[in-house]
Amino acid sequence: MTIDLTVSDEVRALAPGFTHVVIEARGLVNGPSTDATAALLDDAARRLAERLGGRAPHEDPHMAAWRAAYTAFGAKPSRTRNSAEALARRALADGGLPRINALVDLYNAISVAHLIPVGGEDLDLIKGGMRLVRATGEEDFVTAAAGERTVEHPDAGEVVWCDDEGVTCRRWNWRQGPRTRLTEESVNAIFLLEGMGPDAGLEAAGAELAELLEKVSPGAQVAVG
Repeated sequence: MTIDLTVSDEVRALAPGFTHVVIEARGLVNGPSTDATAALLDDAARRLAERLGGRAPHEDPHMAAWRAAYTAFGAKPSRTRNSAEALARRALADGGLPRINALVDLYNAISVAHLIPVGGEDLDLIKGGMRLVRATGEEDFVTAAAGERTVEHPDAGEVVWCDDEGVTCRRWNWRQGPRTRLTEESVNAIFLLEGMGPDAGLEAAGAELAELLEKVSPGAQVAVG
């Protein structure tokens, strides 16, 4: 791994069961969604439905653990859902999962199939290392509103991912900023799989995502750590 990724002591105290797997990939080929990535998303929704067996996503034990973590830093998990729960709800709805681009489709499919939060960032747009911290409330989060660039600030104590330039994702994995997101031009990326507790299934999910990345981008350098 060439990127420095750290989790602060304050976050570990808040959620002792937090675990993560990082995949760093270089030399990727991205582009518009394809029939193959759309099929992966549809299959992920099928796998999710089998896993839940008629339950709502928030009733899954792993999602319940994430809700507890969100509550611990002051978020309302029924209003600001972790990324996996939010995607799962969309997967089970009539409209299904959105098609974004090939790489985003891949990690969204893994997130839904395994019911774990998965994020992807463009390594070439990350400034310095990545840190998971509790915000002071003064950090910048650059986003867009009504098509215009705007700067928000996280709540004090909120768990955020950030780099040297500012917040890259608010409320742990609730809302990614556009500055570092994967676009069709991205060639180097970091994928972060996050779990609560030892039974989150991150290793299996990470191995599946790495295999998919190597399949869609032959010759890419993919490292799991």
